[in-house]
Amino acid sequence: MVTLTDIDIIQLLRKNHINQDTLQENVVAKLRETGRRVATAESCTGGLISERITRVSGSSEVFDCGVCSYANSIKTKLLGVSEETLTVLGAVSAETAMQMAEGVKKLSGADIAVSTTGIAGPTGGTAEKPVGLVYLGVCSKEKTYAIKLMLGGINNLNSRAYIRKLASDAALFTVLSECHTS
Repeated sequence: MVTLTDIDIIQLLRKNHINQDTLQENVVAKLRETGRRVATAESCTGGLISERITRVSGSSEVFDCGVCSYANSIKTKLLGVSEETLTVLGAVSAETAMQMAEGVKKLSGADIAVSTTGIAGPTGGTAEKPVGLVYLGVCSKEKTYAIKLMLGGINNLNSRAYIRKLASDAALFTVLSECHTS
């Protein structure tokens, strides 16, 4: 599984000449160009990815559905995340992220689904699962996978807003990348 830090995400965006503030516009344009639709399942980002997509005029052409599944019961009931996965591995795990993405793809019929689950802080972290740990799940027609994000920042900057923004940047960049590869 790929692991990205906050610095990695910022460098990926710069390398690809993508402005963090207009990333969602690039995503909507690429989805429209490729005739694809996207859906989101969000926990730690609390709907931020959906908000950023729907901030763009005309996004209804490419955005199917956004589920804010903060509670484990919603992850299970609505998205089909296994209770065993939640019990054994926890809500903050690659498996949960992948199952969330698969669930929202099935629910919506979208071409690409993306999910986030993690610890946005500033509290709630442990030695095993520190603040800034986020798993991004991706499900397309071809594959399902997870990306591990370590977003605590330089000197463990545990800002909730910073972590949520970078997690949403990573999710949107991944959707953009899926449009180029699928």
